[in-house]
Amino acid sequence: MQHANKRRSQATRPVRGGRAKGRARRRRLSTLFAVVAVGLAGAVAVSHTSNGTSDAARDATPGAAPGAAADTAAGPTASSRPDPGPQKGDGVFSTATVSGSAVGSGKVRRYKVQVERGTGVSADSAAREIERILGDPRGWTADRRDAFQLVSSGSYDFVVKIASPATVDAICGAAGLHTHGEVNCDVGAQVVVNLKRWNTGSPEFPGPVGEYRALIINHEVGHRIGHGHEGCPGPGRPAPAMMQQIDGLHGCVANAWPYDSRGRYLGGPHVP
Repeated sequence: MQHANKRRSQATRPVRGGRAKGRARRRRLSTLFAVVAVGLAGAVAVSHTSNGTSDAARDATPGAAPGAAADTAAGPTASSRPDPGPQKGDGVFSTATVSGSAVGSGKVRRYKVQVERGTGVSADSAAREIERILGDPRGWTADRRDAFQLVSSGSYDFVVKIASPATVDAICGAAGLHTHGEVNCDVGAQVVVNLKRWNTGSPEFPGPVGEYRALIINHEVGHRIGHGHEGCPGPGRPAPAMMQQIDGLHGCVANAWPYDSRGRYLGGPHVP
């Protein structure tokens, strides 16, 4: 409206001359008022639509006018953060019904996957993801001594359990391991995975949550086949899978796999 008022003051200055100038003055005023009216109508329309969220704004794509939608997408929001899941489940586990063939050479270790009920995680989906991790050529099968087979029934060597933080604390705590609602453990014949870590990853691990899940499985299964903790081998180098990366990378680069794509072990110094 400031610009409209300015134009009006300029248009209403006295005009000297006869009827022709008077008629010209009236025509200019009529035109100006029409422009102002259109501008006011447009302003009202813009004000009305900006008070709501349109489908176009929700589905903003490259090439659309820049605005709040682009700024919002630049950073995480409460709704975009991964849900850690419940702090406590019901303590009862469902066993995955899927199975697979042995992967790798050497000693075959048969394993089951179980998920605590009430956590929102599908046991079958989790089992297939774990099977892919243990069968990855960068995983423990690269040592040519260890093989793994997902089973749904019969005998098994260990079970991978995905459980709520409270249940993890109870299982691991019974063996004298303190997980504080945050981390995982390997105890007895159980690889116990903290639901919070499975769903959200770790603040110290910048990669996608799927990669952090690979780190969880590779680290805990690594303990099961005889590997201890390792430290960072040097600044800028891949962090060993047997490094406790949740405690910090200490100059290393986050890494989920015990071997690289060329079959070289990505280790570090032994940590007592």
